[in-house]
Amino acid sequence: MYRTKPLEAVSVIATSGRGTTTDSNGNYSIQVPVDDSIYFSYLGRATNRFPVSAINSITGFDIALHVDPLELKEVRVMPRNYRMDSLQNREDYAKYFDFKKPGFKITSPSTNGGLGAGVDLDELINVFRRQRTRRLLAFQSRLVEDEQEKYVDHRFSEYTVKKITHLTGDELDSFMVKFRPSYEFCKKANDYDFFDYIKIAYQQYKKDRKDTP
Repeated sequence: MYRTKPLEAVSVIATSGRGTTTDSNGNYSIQVPVDDSIYFSYLGRATNRFPVSAINSITGFDIALHVDPLELKEVRVMPRNYRMDSLQNREDYAKYFDFKKPGFKITSPSTNGGLGAGVDLDELINVFRRQRTRRLLAFQSRLVEDEQEKYVDHRFSEYTVKKITHLTGDELDSFMVKFRPSYEFCKKANDYDFFDYIKIAYQQYKKDRKDTP
């Protein structure tokens, strides 16, 4: 059974080089000389050329395109993997994570053409590029802080907190902000200590709510 409906993003092209595309209702507008021809293209497939002089109505020219249904492969949505994201981030910004404040470096004879010890000129130049050094160190610091914040998000996730406290909505949001643990604690605590912290924090949260007038 065939069905017709307006087709968006169909290319309408004249042999003279002019072109346009159809809108969401399948409409289009193009100005071409009477001795020109137009054709339509969709998903890489083009129609025959239609001479403008042979078109009965210059105010409207409708055609139908046969479009086969697209068969899409199965798509599986997987949860974000913190470890993989972190490794990818480290790889993408490796030169910034590995950046060290430049200083004087004495080169050995083997790295100095065998002429005896000397000073690494690249490092010497960078010592005097203080603004660049400050910018790189600041950016490195932001990258590290962002990585630490994501690690806290990974361990202190809404899913984990909700599973332990059964909080939802605004109460869950309030708890997440008020009792967000530090990166140092998240890094050192094992799962038992971490879950115990959430339970203790939840008891304090309920007590604070009860004491609030």
